[in-house]
Amino acid sequence: MTLHVRREGAGAGLPVVFLNSLGSDLRIWDDVVPAVAGRHPVLRYDKRGHGLSDVPAGPSSIADHGGDLLGLLDALGIERAVLVGVSVGGMIALDLASRAPERVAGLLLCDTGARIGTAQTWEARIAGVRQEGLEAIADGILSRWFTPGFFEARPDDVRGWRNMLTRTPPEGYVATCEAIRDADLRATARTVRVPVAVLCGDADLSTPPEVGRELATLLGAPFHLIEGCGHLPCLERPAEVARHLLAFLDGLPASSDDRYERGMRVRRSVLGDAHVDRATAGITDLDREFQTFITEYAWGGPWSRGHFDTRTRHLITLAVLAALPREHELAMHLRATAHTGVDEADLRELFLHVAVYAGVPVANRALQLAKQALAERSDP
Repeated sequence: MTLHVRREGAGAGLPVVFLNSLGSDLRIWDDVVPAVAGRHPVLRYDKRGHGLSDVPAGPSSIADHGGDLLGLLDALGIERAVLVGVSVGGMIALDLASRAPERVAGLLLCDTGARIGTAQTWEARIAGVRQEGLEAIADGILSRWFTPGFFEARPDDVRGWRNMLTRTPPEGYVATCEAIRDADLRATARTVRVPVAVLCGDADLSTPPEVGRELATLLGAPFHLIEGCGHLPCLERPAEVARHLLAFLDGLPASSDDRYERGMRVRRSVLGDAHVDRATAGITDLDREFQTFITEYAWGGPWSRGHFDTRTRHLITLAVLAALPREHELAMHLRATAHTGVDEADLRELFLHVAVYAGVPVANRALQLAKQALAERSDP
């Protein structure tokens, strides 16, 4: 099985995996991913039978799709992730959370249900695709994906998403319809013990709000309506989806082990492996607890919170260290700009700002230290 994947983001938070709906591919998350990629590694993929992934012969089940995802996590070395699934993508995420809860840190389920539609409705759709192809049913499907307002405001986008739908391999589309037809995850949902939140567009005709509420009740999870959108909020209201996702990620519980590991990843990404290796090698009983403290509560705390990307947070740190002043820490962080995308132009503007609000002497000293750090960086 060859699956088309896209890996993005360089954050130190938990990996976030996005799962797509029936008849779509990984591009439906394009406007949601940037909100989280600054703080979390992101994985998107085309499920079997869709996009650029393989179209295996024969029927598929939701468990087969869940097995694909588990195999993908294994292949990419992802031990534990937050799963964000829309429609059938939510069903796949739910299945994996039940079968391998140790691999799932949380679920954000969008416009999905424990059971979607009826056998009769799915049989009718399957027959329609087999007889006439996706082109014949595309307009009806899109009328359930989007609200009338979206059609009016963004007709070119609708045309593009229609092209995506109609170019889905018919065999893959039908096999996934069969998987949804045969899936009843109501008993499965009651076994899920990971953190969950459920979202639904208020005008969704495919999985109406009452279906989402039923799922949330089975899971004991909060339910949120997204106003003014249909079945695919990630396309119609991506900012709202991103807002709910960030709030969900911020609310996930973290053990001290999680904080330490997350903090160490951020510390290395900002200061560089060489610096952290030297600092770690020099730890003694005198400062061991102190080093653990700063790793958990500085690097695993504010540095890992998101909202600001790493470059912005580093600029804030540099400004504070210059203004106090804290020359030793400032020099260390100036050297670390090699890892965070802060360049000479950023430093020039930053220390001009510091001169106005914290004083010329501290800004002048900061510029001297910056020159030294930049010179060291340019030396062969």
